[in-house]
Amino acid sequence: MNDVAKLREAILTSRIESSNFGEEPLPGTLYIPPSHIKALRLDAHLVVGGRGVGKSFWTAALHSEDLRTIIGSTVPELENAKIYTGFSSLANTDTYPNEDVFKLLLEQGNDPYDIWRAVMLRLLAPEKNIIPQDEWQETVSWFKSNPESVDKLLRSQDNLMRKGGTQSLILFDALDRTSDDWRSMDKIVRGLLRAALWLKSYTCFHAKIFLRTDQFERTVTNFPDASKLLATRAELSWARYDLHGLLWQRLINAEDKHGERLRQIYNSVVGKAPNHLEEIWFLHEEAKRETPTQKKLFEKLAGLWMGRDPRRGVPYTWSVGHLADGHGQTSPRSFLAAIRQAASDSKERYPEHNQALHYESIKRGVRKASEIRVNEISEDYPWVKDVLSLLKGLTVPCDYSSVLMRWEDKFPEGPGGISFDRLPPQHVERGWEGIREDLERLGLIEKKRDGRIDMPDLYRVGFGLGRKGGVKPKE
Repeated sequence: MNDVAKLREAILTSRIESSNFGEEPLPGTLYIPPSHIKALRLDAHLVVGGRGVGKSFWTAALHSEDLRTIIGSTVPELENAKIYTGFSSLANTDTYPNEDVFKLLLEQGNDPYDIWRAVMLRLLAPEKNIIPQDEWQETVSWFKSNPESVDKLLRSQDNLMRKGGTQSLILFDALDRTSDDWRSMDKIVRGLLRAALWLKSYTCFHAKIFLRTDQFERTVTNFPDASKLLATRAELSWARYDLHGLLWQRLINAEDKHGERLRQIYNSVVGKAPNHLEEIWFLHEEAKRETPTQKKLFEKLAGLWMGRDPRRGVPYTWSVGHLADGHGQTSPRSFLAAIRQAASDSKERYPEHNQALHYESIKRGVRKASEIRVNEISEDYPWVKDVLSLLKGLTVPCDYSSVLMRWEDKFPEGPGGISFDRLPPQHVERGWEGIREDLERLGLIEKKRDGRIDMPDLYRVGFGLGRKGGVKPKE
């Protein structure tokens, strides 16, 4: 096996999986973009981001004592924090209500504000035996009937923690799982935000709420003093250099001889070995920023050009740019999936190529990442696949009339004819124009200045649309 083949093998054995499915991340996979530091602080109560940008990753990472020690070197206040889960994608009705329980509690006339405060009480109270916990309705009723006892319990715990120099942080993630209709979910999320504000009256208790961008953009913050929470808002986004930094953080922490080989590549470019602390390797600052060093690192894997000459683009920028959504955002999940597929495809199709990642394989990596992204977005919004799959074969940019014709041919009665299993389009009542607006807000399509409709490659390839000179969809 030649050196390039060994390098491909090293990339494929490194931990650049595209999702951890809520499992505790391994220490070597942890990378903290500078823009995420604010989101991790205790006083950041509201964290907003799209699919695949790290909301569930940080929820899982903060639960890990090992990872929290690493994070603590950047965010010291987390080192002595006790972490709780107030809601997540993992069902645990002993700790928080699931979708069915929420529906029942709302039908019984409970205010989501009280439901969430009851969740917080169960987690934080030092004496839990006096709180009814057989059913959530019992807990909520007791909470509402005993406000003085509630405050005494929480004040007592707050004082103990202040004296001990510790903090409590409750994490709330995957809140789209609380309901299958927007109106109920809005009430539930708004109630949680109000409860987080209530929790701020205690010194050592903190809530961190991870919200999808589309949830945040609704009416969930239209309550008194919401500005106090909005002032703490942090956005989870990834610059191009963050994505390349994440990739190399994972590559240099590959196991055994594979990690050694990738660290040798790193050393040859940076001029020194990565920093080493407690069995984990860390990048130097110049490998975390958009510097000539970082660009040369990727050139070691993919070469100088996306073809035989400079006219085709540069892999360092091309690989990220063609994975951006309609808002110009590229998620780490998409980027890592594309790189893994590019390495696998290069091994299969171009074993004699002088670079680990062949430029045509990088294009196929984008195709694979697009397929993954389409499946993910269809899980969150099943209606998206119903309307965008009808556009297969179109070449973008195209006139909106061409898009509308496809939709009206399939659903002559309008978008109301689509079966909505979960959260429907937010503006479905406005007909196809409402659907177009929702697709644009989600970053799936773009409206150009001349009125034509465009679609970023991240979705275009997966949904089977063409573009002159662009990455071809799978046949």
